[in-house]
Amino acid sequence: MEVLRRLILLALLISSCLAELNSTESEGKSSCRASLGGANLGEAHKAMILQLNSNENCTWTIERPENKSIRIIFSHFQLDPDGSCENEYIKVFDGSSTGGPLLGRVCSKNDYVPVFESSFNTLTFQIVTDSAKIQRTAFIFYYFFSPGIYIPDCGGFLDASQGVFTSPNYPKAHPELAYCVWHIQVEKGYKIKLDFKEVFLEIDDHCRFDFVAVYDGPTTDSGLLGQVCGRVKPTFESSSDSLTVVLSTDYANSYRGFSASYTSIYAENINTTSLICSSDKMRVIISKSYLESLKYNENNLQVNDPTCRPKVSNVVEFSIPLNGCGTVKKAEGHSITYTNVITLAASSTSEVITRQKHLQIIVKCEMEHNSTVEMMYIAKDDIIQNQSALGKYNTSMALFESNLFEKPLLEAPYYVDLNQTLFVQVSLHTSDPNLVVFLHTCAASPTSDFAPPTYDLIRSGCIQDETCKLYPLSGHYGRFQFNAFKFLRSLGSVYLQCKVLICDSSDHQSRCNQGCVSRRKRDISSYKWKTDSVIGPIRVKRDRSANGDSGFQHQVHPEEIQNQPLSSLHLFSFMVLALNVMVVATIIVRRFVNQRTEYTYQKLQDY
Repeated sequence: MEVLRRLILLALLISSCLAELNSTESEGKSSCRASLGGANLGEAHKAMILQLNSNENCTWTIERPENKSIRIIFSHFQLDPDGSCENEYIKVFDGSSTGGPLLGRVCSKNDYVPVFESSFNTLTFQIVTDSAKIQRTAFIFYYFFSPGIYIPDCGGFLDASQGVFTSPNYPKAHPELAYCVWHIQVEKGYKIKLDFKEVFLEIDDHCRFDFVAVYDGPTTDSGLLGQVCGRVKPTFESSSDSLTVVLSTDYANSYRGFSASYTSIYAENINTTSLICSSDKMRVIISKSYLESLKYNENNLQVNDPTCRPKVSNVVEFSIPLNGCGTVKKAEGHSITYTNVITLAASSTSEVITRQKHLQIIVKCEMEHNSTVEMMYIAKDDIIQNQSALGKYNTSMALFESNLFEKPLLEAPYYVDLNQTLFVQVSLHTSDPNLVVFLHTCAASPTSDFAPPTYDLIRSGCIQDETCKLYPLSGHYGRFQFNAFKFLRSLGSVYLQCKVLICDSSDHQSRCNQGCVSRRKRDISSYKWKTDSVIGPIRVKRDRSANGDSGFQHQVHPEEIQNQPLSSLHLFSFMVLALNVMVVATIIVRRFVNQRTEYTYQKLQDY
């Protein structure tokens, strides 16, 4: 009997453990219908594995606490591959219902990992499936995060021809709930080869939890080249001159992260020569097969300065700086041209005669428009190629923490307080030291396409906003500051666009040196190049006081709020709230009285 009793206890214990194991494995998994058509979600972070059937229509609403934003990631989903995006989809809305602004749509045709962020204190997503009798799966992960919190080395813009970058804290454990985006941009005519030296992330067959996503283009909406996790060392190659890399992590199991390097490789699509004009150099590509057809050796090639040597691989590549290697600079009207000559003398033992043609390649960069034209002619006695390209100076615009302009703020979107002082710098990246940057016009818009309404901060070099301050001309930098604001009747996003003039510093009659010109007249003064720089979005922090603090990283604690005196803005807000309460109360009382007067008592008849 004792043995039987122990066997029964053991069986009960095993069944209890199995039940607990099954409940653990099924935790977080649910179907759309099992969730009663959706639910309200309020956890700080949550992962949902949804098993979807046909004809589903469910809606979830996520509510965030104060001073937090919502990020939702659809890191893995399998919808009807034959279904249309109109009949089967996941829609994400900014707000508490499907009537709010549409942030985006997810369907089987998506070639990227969809990620969305809220502007309001709620975010809603809706799942709709068609009538196809197949099983669908969606892994959805969301979390709350504090906007404006800067994670060192988390994303950025990489524009060198080659470089190395790593996940934050590498080789130590990566941070939790991180979302880092690196934009890689090399020169036109080149592709990018990306090598991961190490990837050490949480292992999952579908990379649902922690992952690195690589996109074949300048944004996360570009085609997805791959989504990796675990322990791998993949290599990717772009089809153009831009690449985007994203690191996304959840709240558990942090490992070393990743280390990667990239280099630019020439996209060989020419038969003879090619010229690429950039902000600091001219890059000339000469086909080795072309030289071989002329029976020339690439080692005999030289530019105006013979000490500047080419790099030889499958092509012969000259990298000629705009202010070196014998490059000749010339100002012509509204443009600046840089010219150099590549020559190759025929190899001959005789100093009197030759039976080979002399090769001369004239390269000329005109820094004006963002387009490229080429022309070539061949003389009968010599081979003379004129390569002329219209190039562009490389400019960028960034926000900085202070008027020292030392540390750019790389996180996007940029979260600020109303009336906070913003410091903006437009930078010109060029090897030519004799150029200056002039901020001609800077405007703000609630949308990235700068459709109306817009608001001018600077117009024709003149300050238009009372809080705006222009800094004096300072070489390759144009700088200004202003106090943050938001547009009425729109979301809290603001985009900035600056029209920039680039002038020769030695030209004292240039438009750059004229400064503010308020009256309209014909523009006869010289400038060398004109371009637009855009930054954004800048978003206003919700539920924050307009303290005018110029620091982006300052967080207001409850103790600080209690110790601060009541500002005029607080007092005004309180008065408006009290007035609204009084108006609503008056309407309710009046309606109740009217209802009482509309009804009268009637005596029942006796039968």
